[in-house]
Amino acid sequence: MTGRFKQIFSLAILVFGSFLVFNTTHAQQLVPDQITTMKAVVVEVTSAKRQNVPGTNVNSLDQMLQVKILDGNEQGKEVSVENDYIELKAGDVVYLTHTVDSLESFDMYAVSDPYRLPWLYGLVGLFVLCVLIFGGKQGFRGLIALALSFVVIAYVLFPGILHGFSPILMSIGVASLMIILGSYITHGFNRVTTSAVVGMVATIIFTGVLAYISIHGAKLTGFSSDESVYLNMNTNGTIDFAGLLMGGILIGLLGVLYDAAIGQAVAVDELHHIGPHLPRTIIFKRALRIGREHIGALVNILAIAYVGASLPLLLLFYQSGADFALTVNREIFATEIIRAMVGSIGLILAVPITTVIAIFFLMKKKEAVQADTTVVAGEMRKVEEFEHTH
Repeated sequence: MTGRFKQIFSLAILVFGSFLVFNTTHAQQLVPDQITTMKAVVVEVTSAKRQNVPGTNVNSLDQMLQVKILDGNEQGKEVSVENDYIELKAGDVVYLTHTVDSLESFDMYAVSDPYRLPWLYGLVGLFVLCVLIFGGKQGFRGLIALALSFVVIAYVLFPGILHGFSPILMSIGVASLMIILGSYITHGFNRVTTSAVVGMVATIIFTGVLAYISIHGAKLTGFSSDESVYLNMNTNGTIDFAGLLMGGILIGLLGVLYDAAIGQAVAVDELHHIGPHLPRTIIFKRALRIGREHIGALVNILAIAYVGASLPLLLLFYQSGADFALTVNREIFATEIIRAMVGSIGLILAVPITTVIAIFFLMKKKEAVQADTTVVAGEMRKVEEFEHTH
């Protein structure tokens, strides 16, 4: 028994020791790499060759670069960098990542991204210049509204969601706030703007309900992209990603919704000024005629915009020859279809909703009594003729 006990004891010591060694090694592997980013300029392209990516027929350019670091603690230092990201030439400015693993004695520089900021600043400046030249005072107000929208998103929407508030309620609240701020700053405080604002807020609420029902009915999780997975890990699973998807639908709808609602409110106001004798029913039908033309163009724009954003993915599945029903059923496609359909339905609803609200805001009831019956009858015939021909 004593010999057997010694054998068992020795085996236990061996297993325990192996466990300690494994844990020590594993703990060492968990030490994070030190990664810093810096700006650098390409001094010289020392070599360049084309080769196939292993396991594929894709041809890729592989360069060796001599670069000079322009900022940070290593400013002025020249290093050699291998680059297979994008073709570069002498004088190009790039961002480098410097990765250091002290445990493995690993020290490497790699090209992260070309330095694109001058182009971005230039295009933003050109956009602002065009708005100011051709938009005048109205364009300037629009820029202020746009800036405030970004402020609301950055300092209200993002922190609210990350602190655990419902993405659904946050998105509806922020969308409504952006509508109110943007509309009144751009178009001033008047009854036309107010009717458009009320119409947009009502449409956002209707669209939010439809989005909620659609997302849960189709059992969408909100994890159709890699960034959703990474965000979920970074936030320890505290965010409702189905709600976040709904919020994205509502925020994405704002641009075209704003255009449609303001257009309808202005149409009602102008029609009322031209024919103050006409009753509300005639004004509604005439304004709806304008809105129908608007709907056709905006829905087309909205749907094509979603296709354009997903074009590489669409081409990938088109090339694969996979079953159409199976492909459409995948969450990544179902998400975009629901996003496009809910957004388009919301846009369509904005036209009659805003038109009705604008009529009650901008027209008085007594004007219907003062209407000339002959003129009204003529207007009714014109509306009916238009509806039959369209």
